[in-house]
Amino acid sequence: MASTDFPAEIRDLRNTFASIEAVTDIERIKTDISELSEQAGVPDLWDDPAAAQVITSKLSHRQSELGKIERLEARIDDLEVLVELAAEENDADSRAEAEKELKSLRKALSQLEVVTLLAGEYDERAAVVTIRAGAGGVDAADFADMLMRMYLRWAERHGYTTTVMDTSYAEEAGLKSATFEVNAPYAFGTLSVEAGTHRLVRISPFDNQGRRQTSFAAVEVIPLIEKTDSVEIPDNELKIDVFRSSGPGGQSVNTTDSAVRMTHIPTGIVVSMQNEKSQIQNRAAALRVMQSRLLLARQEEENAAKKALAGDVKASWGDQMRSYVLNPYQMVKDLRTEHEVGNTGAVFDGEIDDFIDAGIRWRANARHEHAE
Repeated sequence: MASTDFPAEIRDLRNTFASIEAVTDIERIKTDISELSEQAGVPDLWDDPAAAQVITSKLSHRQSELGKIERLEARIDDLEVLVELAAEENDADSRAEAEKELKSLRKALSQLEVVTLLAGEYDERAAVVTIRAGAGGVDAADFADMLMRMYLRWAERHGYTTTVMDTSYAEEAGLKSATFEVNAPYAFGTLSVEAGTHRLVRISPFDNQGRRQTSFAAVEVIPLIEKTDSVEIPDNELKIDVFRSSGPGGQSVNTTDSAVRMTHIPTGIVVSMQNEKSQIQNRAAALRVMQSRLLLARQEEENAAKKALAGDVKASWGDQMRSYVLNPYQMVKDLRTEHEVGNTGAVFDGEIDDFIDAGIRWRANARHEHAE
C-alpha cells in the first residue's frame, strides 16, 4: 500500500481552501455579521417578532458560515503539525490519526465547495417542498410518503427546522400530496436539484400476487417568499375555499372549516393548507406559498425568454431524474449525474448528501457550458 504524500495532500487542501475563501468573500460575511449584530441589538427589536426572527436567523446563519470556514483553516494547520510530529517521533498512531483527519478534511472542503456553487437569485432562501404521488396507484402514494420521510430525515440529520404545512392522505396508504418548509441557509439552492420525477421499482407490498410494480412521484421545490419580495396578488385573482381538515383515510381531525384551498385564477395554481389550527393561519400560510410559486413562475418565464434568445439549449432534467430500484437488485441512481449507490435503506433514511452535491455540481457545469 502506497504511503500518503502528506506535504502534497496538505498543499492541495490549502489550494482548495484558498479558492473557496476567494469565492465566499470573507470580508462580506464579516460586514454582514457586523450590520446584523447592530440591528439585533436595537432595544425594540422584538416589537415586530417576524422581522426580528428574520434578522436573528440571518445573523446566526452568517456566524455559522464564518465559523465553519475559520475552523477548517485551523484544522488544516493542526493537521500539518500532527504530520510533523508523527514524522519526528515515527509514531504510527499519530500517522493513522493524520490519515483519518485528512479524509475528514477532504470531505468537509468538498461540501463547502459545493455551497460556493449556490449563486442563484433565491438560493439562500428557505425552501418549500411539495411531493405528489404520480402514476402507480397505491404504490405511488406509498412512494410519496417514503420520499417525504427521506427529506425530513435528511433535514433532521443536518439540524434543520422543518414545518409540515399540508398533507393529503391517500385512501389505502401513503400520501396524495404533502407540502413542508425547510428553514435553513441555502435550503432552496440545495434542495432545488431534487425537483423532478422520481421512480420506484419494487415488489409491491400491496399486490397479493407479489408482482413487481413501477411507480412515480413528483417533487417540487420553491423558494420561500420574504416580506421584501414584491409579489402583489389582487384579491379578484384569488378564489378561496374553506373545508374541514382530515387525517389518514378521510378521518376528520377538525370540527371546524379551518382548512384553506387557494386558487390563483389567471394561472390555475392551487395551494392547500390545513395543518395550522385556525383558518386565518392556514390562509396566511397558503398566501405565502402562493406568492412563492408565482415568484418562481415569473423567474421561469424570464429564463425561458432568455433561452429563446440564446437558441435551443439542451439542459433538460428529463421526466425521470432518479430511479430507486429495490427489486430485482438494490440501487439508487441519478440519471443526470450517473451517481449511484447500492444501500437503498440508507438513502430512504436521509443519506442523500452525495446525490445533492453531485446534482449541484452537474447544474453548475451545465450553466457554465450554456454561458460559453
